[in-house]
Amino acid sequence: MRLRFSRGVITIAVIVLLLAVGISVGLYHLLKKTQPLAIPEAHCSVKTPVGDRDLDIEQAQISATIAAVAERRKLPERAVVIAYATALQESKLFNLDYGDRDSVGVFQQRQSQGWGKRKQLLDPVYATNRFFAALVKVKNYRKIPLEDAAQAVQRSAGGYAYAQHEEDAKILAAAFTGRVPKAVHCWYPPPKTGTPAPQAKTAEARRQLARALGDPSISTRKRGWLIAAWSVAHAQKYGLKHVGFNGATWTNDMNLEGWQSGGKATDSKVDIS
Repeated sequence: MRLRFSRGVITIAVIVLLLAVGISVGLYHLLKKTQPLAIPEAHCSVKTPVGDRDLDIEQAQISATIAAVAERRKLPERAVVIAYATALQESKLFNLDYGDRDSVGVFQQRQSQGWGKRKQLLDPVYATNRFFAALVKVKNYRKIPLEDAAQAVQRSAGGYAYAQHEEDAKILAAAFTGRVPKAVHCWYPPPKTGTPAPQAKTAEARRQLARALGDPSISTRKRGWLIAAWSVAHAQKYGLKHVGFNGATWTNDMNLEGWQSGGKATDSKVDIS
């Protein structure tokens, strides 16, 4: 039996359908104009030919600091790998203000063992310098197994544990030493609506970079990418929105993935703003 509908019923059905379509289209355009309801947390990522890793902002800042101190001391990448593996095991690359007994900092160094005062050990630049000063005294540290070199410095209860972080350490070292260009990308959320955007503290950023790196001049392209990676890792801390070098620019934009071509990006200067 065929069902028949009156013209009024059909008219109402058409009106309801048109209203539903109109509301859907309106909501679509409204949502396109608004910020996402859930804004991601600040984060960093490292992408190299041998692997990718995600980092917390603080982890990226400490990684960049370790690489800068190594560059200042003219140490090889192997030293950076050993430092990263040690820090990953000791603190997961965080600057901890606590630890076993009086251990603190990224390398969990102890005041009672002569590493320095607590305040000094909580300074990643100081702590890294102390770590490298001890590492270079280890005979053949470049050639012996990583865990042996790290244990010779740390003298921990379980020195074998450093070995498990070697591959991660190699990926981070390739990125933060500048050997792999455009490897470090970070993002942090913009200021809340109605509040003024933070002013870029470029002068302070340069002072802190010089404290870790020393002379901030760019003598090689690799050194330039090290500085660029340090700047991106510290972008949230100093309110930086753009970093440019060697024909590429990083921008703090959630919709951009990685570095983009162009911008104020020369080979002689890392541009920050």
